[in-house]
Amino acid sequence: MRKETIPLILRTIPSPGSRVGFTTTIPVEVLLAAGCTPVDLNNIFITAADALARVSSAEEEGWPRTVCAWIKGIYTTLRHHPEIHTVVVVTQGDCSNTHALMELLQAEGRNILPFQFPYPRHQGQLQQQIEALATACGTTLAAVSEVWQGLQPLRGQLAELDRLTWETGQVSGRENFRFLIASSDFNGSPVSFAAELGDFLAAARSRSRQAGGVRLGLVGIPPIFTDLFDYLEELPVQVVFQEIPRQFSMPYRCQDLTEQYLRYTYPYDIFARLADIREAVNQRRLDGLIHYTQSFCFRQIQDRLLRQSLNLPILTIEGDRPSPLDHRTRLRLEAFVDVLRR
Repeated sequence: MRKETIPLILRTIPSPGSRVGFTTTIPVEVLLAAGCTPVDLNNIFITAADALARVSSAEEEGWPRTVCAWIKGIYTTLRHHPEIHTVVVVTQGDCSNTHALMELLQAEGRNILPFQFPYPRHQGQLQQQIEALATACGTTLAAVSEVWQGLQPLRGQLAELDRLTWETGQVSGRENFRFLIASSDFNGSPVSFAAELGDFLAAARSRSRQAGGVRLGLVGIPPIFTDLFDYLEELPVQVVFQEIPRQFSMPYRCQDLTEQYLRYTYPYDIFARLADIREAVNQRRLDGLIHYTQSFCFRQIQDRLLRQSLNLPILTIEGDRPSPLDHRTRLRLEAFVDVLRR
């Protein structure tokens, strides 16, 4: 009787200087303390010129049509980056599809480091997860804490960028999104990212203040549409709140790294997200919200709670794969903004 061969998964410590990918925002300070280059796989997938083709390529290999395009895009993107041997996979606090993704990557020989955001949120369990990740990466909590301290000025710059978006209008929604979304991995180098952001802020402060017009918030996961900001600027509107990209920047003042990722709203229940959105609605004087939902994502169900809990107009739009806005969605956005303007 033939004995089935089961792949033996051996986790190895990533070497300093190596590029380490991850499937959603994690305590990036751990990778930096280990001397690794962090790579948010979502960012390098969606910014690739052939992002749509990468989704199609995964489907040609057998991935179901009814699986989130982000997961398929990450899978194919790793094929384009064989140098990313180690991948941190968030197995709780993001998407259940990452379990299957993790198994495929393991079977193909990738070094997988699992990480979980505890549900419900729990400080002690989160601390254990961070410590386990630090050990797996060959570093210590003391070194991680030192990196966390060193990143505080940069996170302060990101908060200033956000303030210049909603308070003075000197930073556009597109520019706000570009920097905040990149704060998940700092484009691989906090030093270079801080220099680029510092130069940008200096230029932005010299601009005239912008006021008036329809003020929108964008909530839900980052949109997969390739031209959403192009179209919103045509309408025109001011996007002065970007829920999840802002969370990637870790906007709260905290006493330590564990508290920072405990207050990070994305991986936990929706109720902390609702509190964060309510505060933004009032502080940023929002006229309405655009709720982006991803096809085949469980977070679509939460749209009902958003509508029940928030007392302002909400337009829900859905995207599937990297592509421009379809005609119907353009018309719905135009009609929504027109209603708010009147």
